[in-house]
Amino acid sequence: MSRPLHPDVKLGIHLSAICSRNRYTRDPGPVIAELLQVAGDRGDVLAFEAGRWAGYYDDEHTAVLVAAIIEGIPGAADWAPVGRAKRSAPAHGTTGFGPAYVPPKPR
Repeated sequence: MSRPLHPDVKLGIHLSAICSRNRYTRDPGPVIAELLQVAGDRGDVLAFEAGRWAGYYDDEHTAVLVAAIIEGIPGAADWAPVGRAKRSAPAHGTTGFGPAYVPPKPR
């Protein structure tokens, strides 16, 4: 039997979806306003999710929104390095493929 998502997790998913949906915007003001409105009094969740999103997706195509998140959301800059670290982490899994896979030596 499954359990419902914790409200903080649901909020984080919603906030990340807002960022992703608007990633290529050239007018970030309405996006930041929507993020702040949706987060309400949960600035901690907003800073965590938006900061990690900004760090992970920071590139030349998303630079406008990333800069607005870092400058316009209190605490987001503290979480951006976590997103950058996740982006540069090697792939992981249980399939035995990817950068961490070392094939066995022949006998």
